[in-house]
Amino acid sequence: MIVVVGVDGSEHAVAVVRRAVAEAEAWQAELHVVHVFHAPVLPYMGTPIDLGALAEAERDDVWARVEPELRHVEFRRVDLEGYPPDTLVDYVRNVGADLLVVGSRGRGELAALILGSTSHRAIHLAPCDVLVVKPSHANPVS
Repeated sequence: MIVVVGVDGSEHAVAVVRRAVAEAEAWQAELHVVHVFHAPVLPYMGTPIDLGALAEAERDDVWARVEPELRHVEFRRVDLEGYPPDTLVDYVRNVGADLLVVGSRGRGELAALILGSTSHRAIHLAPCDVLVVKPSHANPVS
């Protein structure tokens, strides 16, 4: 069995990882922790933008936030680029995952309204079950 968890730079990502770890341990599953960099839409102001450096900085921030929760478990770290919900679903399909764990918030309400919610899109497109972790339900019941 494979559990995939999507992580971003939000504070809620830590709780989402905790829940994914609990699910992976309960099912004795392989855990894949996936971060998807999505280049922001920025108005061109005449200044070149180094998207590689931007992606690297975002990855560093995300992994610094979630890796402390992963120190006691084996996991596969995956860094991808693209539109997060579609890229996560493609990854889930490619590895034959049994469960995708995502948070209910990430970018914020305005961006989610404009770009669509990762969790909402994943629920509809993923070939496997999707567990959406709400902030109030972030810690698994012992």
